[in-house]
Amino acid sequence: MEFELIIKETELKGAYVIDLEKKEDLRGFFARFFCEREFEQYGLEPHIAQMSMALNLKKGTFRGIHFQRPPQQENKIVRCTRGAVYDVIIDLRKNSATYRQSFGVELTADNYRMIYIPKDFGHGYVTLEDDTELMYSMSQCYTPGAEDGIRFNDPGFLIKWPADISIKIVSEKDKSWPDYCHDTH
Repeated sequence: MEFELIIKETELKGAYVIDLEKKEDLRGFFARFFCEREFEQYGLEPHIAQMSMALNLKKGTFRGIHFQRPPQQENKIVRCTRGAVYDVIIDLRKNSATYRQSFGVELTADNYRMIYIPKDFGHGYVTLEDDTELMYSMSQCYTPGAEDGIRFNDPGFLIKWPADISIKIVSEKDKSWPDYCHDTH
């Protein structure tokens, strides 16, 4: 029985939504959610240096929009393992045709969807349910001095938040990111 990932590039070049090809039977299903060879076929970096998770207690919790500055940039694979989020990425590559553009996708425990976020992209999400949990795989280890961020309401970006989403809980750190200025990042 051959398994494959269903990998589709978003409108932001280099960022991908990954769905599982499930093999179902009376027991449930089996699916592969990572394959080094398939990632390499799509030009995705398969190296994983660190895995983390986040538990968010309340609906409306926002985390992000985070990224690491050079030379500590990281690729990420993010999956919601419990609950649901609206996940947003922003292209921060200055020479990209989609510089400063965002893309959003709903990740839920039930849809098993993942997002591959390339280096030099910002990443954040808002929870759609209480007790939501996410799993992150990163190509670099977290480096505190390289961390940076963008506020969810930064006027320099036109983030397309769905109208029915309400952001209620934001950490002081995530509220305090200054307006994004590409000359300083």
